[in-house]
Amino acid sequence: MRGIVYILLNLLVVALFLYSKLTPYKDKLSGAYLKIFTFFDKIFAPILNLLRKVAKPAQVGSGIAVDMSQIVLLVLLLLLFRL
Repeated sequence: MRGIVYILLNLLVVALFLYSKLTPYKDKLSGAYLKIFTFFDKIFAPILNLLRKVAKPAQVGSGIAVDMSQIVLLVLLLLLFRL
């Protein structure tokens, strides 16, 4: 059972990384990639929207901000590895 949880957490970390990279280009995805993106969008969008209320974007430059909700979610997923 612990092995399955470990694999699922790894999958979620990789999926979060790909989700963050592909979100600006979601209109250009097609076929199986669009289906996979949509599946993970249904998982991550509500969680990230909730976390955006807590973790505001951090200004890192002139007109550049980092979405801290994704970083908070990543830290939470990594902390789950410790359990």
